This record gives sequence, structure tokens and C-alpha cells, in this order.
Amino acid sequence: MLTNKEKLIQEIQNLLNSYDNQNTTSINPSLLEFMDEISLKQILEDLLIQKEQLATPDEEWLQQFKKIAEN
Repeated sequence: MLTNKEKLIQEIQNLLNSYDNQNTTSINPSLLEFMDEISLKQILEDLLIQKEQLATPDEEWLQQFKKIAEN
């Protein structure tokens, strides 16, 4: 059974691997010894915010393209 910290590390890895459909990110397990759950949760939250911010300009660009195509 995975600990909470191991689950958080796994979630972070999955999120990092979701960029550009590449599955190449792995996190050194020794991080579990040195990072606490609060830090891991903050990293996960920051990555989610960053991913959301990256998606927003793409969405705006697509909407502009759609408007041009409609004209």
C-alpha cells in the first residue's frame, strides 16, 4: 500500500508526464525522505496552476482562429 507521500509523488510524476504526451519523468524516491506532504502538495498545486495557465493562451488562440475562419 502506498503512503500519502508516495501517492503525491506519483501524482506529480503523472502530471509532469501529461505534457506533450511524454512519459519520461521520474522522481528520485529519496525525495520521500526529505520532503514533507505539505511541500509535495504545494508542488502538485503549482504544477496544476502552471498547466492551466499554459492551456489558456492555446484556448484564446483557438478562439481567434475560429473567429477568422467564420468570416
